[in-house]
Amino acid sequence: MTDATGAPAGPIRVLLADDQALLRSAFRVLVNSEPDMTVVGEAADGAEAVELARRHRPDVVLMDIRMPGTDGLAATRAICSDPSLSQVRVVMLTTFEVDEYVVASLRAGASGFLGKGAEPGELLGAIRITRAGEALLSPAATKGLIASFLAQGGPASSADGARASAARLAALTGREREVLVHVAGGLSNDEIGERLTVSPLTVKTHVNRAMAKLGARDRAQLVVIAYESGLVRARTD
Repeated sequence: MTDATGAPAGPIRVLLADDQALLRSAFRVLVNSEPDMTVVGEAADGAEAVELARRHRPDVVLMDIRMPGTDGLAATRAICSDPSLSQVRVVMLTTFEVDEYVVASLRAGASGFLGKGAEPGELLGAIRITRAGEALLSPAATKGLIASFLAQGGPASSADGARASAARLAALTGREREVLVHVAGGLSNDEIGERLTVSPLTVKTHVNRAMAKLGARDRAQLVVIAYESGLVRARTD
């Protein structure tokens, strides 16, 4: 449901998935302290997270990447591949700055990642940004993680994968490619608009068209595609 401006209406519905009960409790207290957020469920493993996502249809899932049984990566794949959960966004929680599983989760459809040591304000901001769909969480960090992993020869950097991603870009217009480069650089719609001297709404239109043409669920996937295709080069320095 959206309001008159097209923005999502009502409080942000959050699902917590972490095998540590104490951490879930801390997140619950923090999220529920905000007037525009509410926790709709808590899961101790990935299988329960998927079940609760289907039951409650949250706006955002805070998903621990490492859990016993069904881990966060498998749960993210299940949620992001379920057409009935197309509006659910997943934020991966990790204790590691660079983790190939985080990249794999982004490729599976997660909207971004956040370190468990993030400040409360960062966590709340990440939830709001993800629900709004405006930009990646911690865009510079996410971009750096993907660049580092691809530069190391991860599965996303295979020759076949690169050729397939490059072929997909053929459907984009020149302006859409230009916008994609800036999205991969971690810029928001407002920032891209300033760079290209167009309105943020125009940028949003280009982003949405690029996502539709490339079959990308989220801006995070656009970043991965930009690197896979070679449109944006991974830096190793």
